[in-house]
Amino acid sequence: MELQSCGATEEVTGSCHLLKVGGKQVLLDCGLIQGRQKDEDRNRKPFPFDPAALDAVILSHAHIDHSGRLPLLIKGGFKGPIYTHSASADLCDTLLKDSAYLNFKNTQWANKRRARKGKKPLQPLYEMQDAERALGQFETMEYGVEQEVVPGVRVRLSDAGHIVGSAVVELFLSENGVDRKLVFSGDLGHRGTAILRDFTMIDDADLVLMESTYGGRLHRPWNETWEEIDDIAKDIQKRRGNVLIPAFSVGRTQNILYVFARNYEKWKLNRWQMFLDSPMAIEATNIYLRHHRLYDTEAAEYWREKGSRLGMPNLKFSRSSQDSMQINKIDSGAIIIAGSGMMTGGRIKHHLKHNIWRSNCHLIITGYQAGGSLGRQIVDGAKNIRLWGERIKVKAKVHTIGGLSGHTDQKGLIEWYGNFKGRPPVFLVHGEADTMRVLQDKLKTDLNAPAHIAHAGETIDLLDLKKYQ
Repeated sequence: MELQSCGATEEVTGSCHLLKVGGKQVLLDCGLIQGRQKDEDRNRKPFPFDPAALDAVILSHAHIDHSGRLPLLIKGGFKGPIYTHSASADLCDTLLKDSAYLNFKNTQWANKRRARKGKKPLQPLYEMQDAERALGQFETMEYGVEQEVVPGVRVRLSDAGHIVGSAVVELFLSENGVDRKLVFSGDLGHRGTAILRDFTMIDDADLVLMESTYGGRLHRPWNETWEEIDDIAKDIQKRRGNVLIPAFSVGRTQNILYVFARNYEKWKLNRWQMFLDSPMAIEATNIYLRHHRLYDTEAAEYWREKGSRLGMPNLKFSRSSQDSMQINKIDSGAIIIAGSGMMTGGRIKHHLKHNIWRSNCHLIITGYQAGGSLGRQIVDGAKNIRLWGERIKVKAKVHTIGGLSGHTDQKGLIEWYGNFKGRPPVFLVHGEADTMRVLQDKLKTDLNAPAHIAHAGETIDLLDLKKYQ
């Protein structure tokens, strides 16, 4: 009985952990590695296990850094079930198909450059049929229902409060008369955020596998975040250009729309043309609406009553590229929400090209900007950016809102782990190395916790947990 970390070790993306129990192999998550090109190239390397030998996969949630390599498993011969929450399965239907399409298009562009240099062409990481085959292997679950996935492994999902369908995964393991309980946090949501309920507290485990994305920082209080947004709303009324909001399609976009709807009159949003310019975000918003039973009570009632546009008659959904191009004819008075969240691709780059050089433009950044991304360059004060080989001045006013994160902070992580009785060993994953060390020290200092950092390829012996105390 053992657990091996195969991804998201001392880095944020590529979540992947292999569990072996009684001769069966179960994979927890199978996410894409994202970031710089050299990082993403690692997705092409073989898995450190045989996909055909896997008996099942358990997916904590739909975000592509947790689900995006599932089609690669299918290419490698995996034929078993993929267990996840029903809302996560619905989101994956959109996200995995979109990922397959982007892989195909990006490979096309890369091969044009390679051809000019006399290099051999690359094959797409995976194609649409691989994504569709993966989707055909999904088996859906609901929160609070315990289910056997293979002999010796029972699973129960609980609400993680991160995105709709996100789950804390409890695994009840049995091998040769020995029982163990493993709890995998998945990604834990930011408590008090709009729409979703707070993450579930678990109180018993023999071993905890915990994310650490924001383990080195504290989020600002919600009242300060709302005051900050109020000030930005006043500012954009004074300098009335176009407002660009790069946003992740799943989770962040829906939170922004809901916050806009609840403050529609206060922020005088009826005076603006509003656009959701992302086919994937539009589809994700419709999926969110279908699963409103997972919201907190207030949000569920509001979404049921108002529908996908949340009662904002001036909100337009831009599905086609032609719709998107029409927006760029507007010089001022438009609020444009578009992907990608870190401005590394998607329609937001076209809106930057048409607006960021205008002094009356506002760019509102609501999420984490990874090192090397275009978004990080702008946040760090770049005076010029390059888009499709063109050098463009940055004259827009840049606003950064730090309190809308979809992940809990250090305090939330400490409190979540602190609810476990008996202080079980905890291994940190899904975080940058420096952040993990900060959280590890905090867990040891505040809770006297046996806290460890999971290393790539490291195997944890679940039958002899005393060595980790």
